[in-house]
Amino acid sequence: MPTRVLGIDPGIAAMGYGVIEDNSDELTTIDYGCLSTSAKQATPDRLRTLYWALIDLIERHQPSEAAVELFVARNLRTALAVGQARGVAILAAANKELPVYEYTPLEVKQNVTGYGHGGKRQIQEMVRIQLGLHTVPQPDDAADALAVAICHISKARFSQLLAHSQ
Repeated sequence: MPTRVLGIDPGIAAMGYGVIEDNSDELTTIDYGCLSTSAKQATPDRLRTLYWALIDLIERHQPSEAAVELFVARNLRTALAVGQARGVAILAAANKELPVYEYTPLEVKQNVTGYGHGGKRQIQEMVRIQLGLHTVPQPDDAADALAVAICHISKARFSQLLAHSQ
């Protein structure tokens, strides 16, 4: 049975999402995009908007797992906002009883490009190639979310190989 993964690139203004199905021999892109909120809204309203949009995505696409990127920020205000959005993403997945896996940006880069210091354009191009897309997914947040989902699938495949070899 194929595994369907919801990848999430958390953010309060723009939260990227990507849904990919792993059919053992190929990856199929189901959906991707960006959930947006207005800076004019109060933070609780923005978080509520993101939560319900994620619940809708989960109900519509029925993923079996969720993968969320951990965010490292140099700016405290940005870190707090992204942390709140990350918490909402984890809560939405947990409320839909999805296992949640978290990956650092370095893990995502290593699993998507084979190199931990690849640039944003290199990662986006590898996402395009691995998913057999004609163009790089837009916006960038969506491409990043697809990269998180690819990372999770790659790590899960590797874990399965290790388990079968023992």
